[in-house]
Amino acid sequence: MIRVVYRWQVPQKNFEEFKKVWSRTTNSIHASVVGARGSFLLRSFENETEVITIAKWDSLELWKNFWGNENPQEMEAMRRLGQRSSVEVFEEIEDHTR
Repeated sequence: MIRVVYRWQVPQKNFEEFKKVWSRTTNSIHASVVGARGSFLLRSFENETEVITIAKWDSLELWKNFWGNENPQEMEAMRRLGQRSSVEVFEEIEDHTR
């Protein structure tokens, strides 16, 4: 398993719409792309324009197949509402969340 951390800058005026679009997008990807396990959304208390989405994938290879040219069409609506500032991939070693 891997986790992919996407960092975004989302203007406060766009946050509610970004949240709706992110929800539709992540659920659609999870339902239609092999290896996608869904994601969760975080927003900073200190800087409300800083948003992080963390996706779970079965493998690095399956995520790379999705990621392709680094601008998947599925994420286009999110990019209109916020600026993606970084993407980083981590190997999931252990998960003790419940």
